Amino acid sequence: MEAAPNTSYWLDIVALVYFFIVWALYSHTTANGFLGKKSLTYEMNQARRQWMATMATRELRMIDTSIMIGLQQGTGFFASTSILAIGGCFGLLNSSGRVLTLFHDLPFLGNTTQQLFETKILGLLVLFAYAFFKFAWSYRLFNYCSILIGSVPMARDKGPDDPVVLAGINRAAGINIQAGQHFNSGLRGIFFSIGYLGWFLHPVLFMITTSLVAIVLLRRQFFSRARDVLMQNSVSADL
Repeated sequence: MEAAPNTSYWLDIVALVYFFIVWALYSHTTANGFLGKKSLTYEMNQARRQWMATMATRELRMIDTSIMIGLQQGTGFFASTSILAIGGCFGLLNSSGRVLTLFHDLPFLGNTTQQLFETKILGLLVLFAYAFFKFAWSYRLFNYCSILIGSVPMARDKGPDDPVVLAGINRAAGINIQAGQHFNSGLRGIFFSIGYLGWFLHPVLFMITTSLVAIVLLRRQFFSRARDVLMQNSVSADL
């Protein structure tokens, strides 16, 4: 009689471990090594550096500050959305018994106890909390970048190769890239939370949805039309 519950318990553990392994492998693949330099994110980081270099040649930087405002607004939107999702998880915890009763009508749910169901909800809450902290820090870094943009001296006054100008460009670009990386990490948490929802139905479905999310994200990073456009522009610039 205990074999089925024990089997289900270990299947849940395997599915959860698989989830974090896929997440970690995806993050490593898109951020490091040879493959990381072929990703859409890498190309956008190069565009951020070029943006800061171009910004140093402008006397009036209202264009740059407008772009920064747009980036901050997008980051703030996702941070607010994460807070709402966290509140939804707490609401789901309060009504977990009724929700689980509805779930038991599904034939493929398996032997899910209320304790396990609430544990899954807590895990989802942690994912949204992780995303919120990433978005909040990204918002703050974009704010720092706005200040650094204002501190970069005019390249026309000192020359494009002046060490002070180059240092200012590198600082602004570095903080901007860091802000983008934390924003991407927050988005990644949101995306993988979609795959996490499969766990509420079945551990095998959890692994399938996790794999599908990773495949979609990998396709966008390495095989999307947006990446192709950026790669073509990079080749044209090199020529």
